[in-house]
Amino acid sequence: MGTGGSISGLRSSKRSFVSRQPPHVSFEFFPPKTPAGWDKLKETAAHLAEFEPDFTSVTFGAGGSGNFRTLEACLAVRSVLAADVVPHLSCIGQTRDSIEAHLAEFRDAGFTRILALRGDVPIDAESAEISFPQGGFHYASELVSFIKSRGNFHILVGCYPEGHPEAPSLQTDIDNFIRKVEAGADAAITQYFFNNAGYFHFVDEVRRRGLDIPIVVGLMPIWPYEQVVRFSAKCGADVPLWIQKRMEGYKDDPESQFEFAVEVAVTQSEELLRNGAPGVHFYTLNRPEATVRICENLRGQKIERGPASDDVAYGDVEVPASLS
Repeated sequence: MGTGGSISGLRSSKRSFVSRQPPHVSFEFFPPKTPAGWDKLKETAAHLAEFEPDFTSVTFGAGGSGNFRTLEACLAVRSVLAADVVPHLSCIGQTRDSIEAHLAEFRDAGFTRILALRGDVPIDAESAEISFPQGGFHYASELVSFIKSRGNFHILVGCYPEGHPEAPSLQTDIDNFIRKVEAGADAAITQYFFNNAGYFHFVDEVRRRGLDIPIVVGLMPIWPYEQVVRFSAKCGADVPLWIQKRMEGYKDDPESQFEFAVEVAVTQSEELLRNGAPGVHFYTLNRPEATVRICENLRGQKIERGPASDDVAYGDVEVPASLS
């Protein structure tokens, strides 16, 4: 089931990815809303270029913001960082025609990989009911199938080792993930988490169900602490009590909070990579400080990866030379 398969069985004209040495890292950015924010985006991407990421990604209307300047942000990142850029594409709130238009824009700009997501469900302010445009998609699996039918795209999807906050159970959420893979997903990136055991359990369960696509770790450094705690409450990521207590003990010492956040992320990344995770995708919040320190630490250590790890962090695909 699914079209991903092991990475070594797929082909691409971009074989440079295969020769890169561990650790495999990648970075997420978001489209800014202010001129200063655009400067910060390019500055952050330029800072992170030295770590030779396998790819970068750019979000699409994060948090229901309606800020759809994803293509512009992808072009900005590509102008300062020589790695594939993967635009996110959310289907909630969009018609099929608008999705088709976004795909055409991405294809014309040379972006051949898409991170397909459902997105945040819009709530009608008066009726408090979920609203969908006529002819739109309700689920990410429908979006994946639609993109697959358009051809020439390598499709990544999201997954939730701790379960999607709207899912009644982890098994139900795994069933939903399997539907996305069966629809044509080639690789996945997880929601961020702080309990590695959840990731290993999720991967074991998915493998037991017969799926072998790469499942890249999504990692959010827990800094700035208050901001990440707010994010975690919304997305269902569990922040362990011991981390909360340490961070709250440093509430009057921002420098110690930062150093502890780096320490937690480095330790978490090392364990994941040593035990088979194919790569770590850092949610940067368009700020380079923590991610740079984490990657410097990882680069300075020899990480022997387990047998379950893949040669390339997020899969590969054969694309026409005109789109490469």
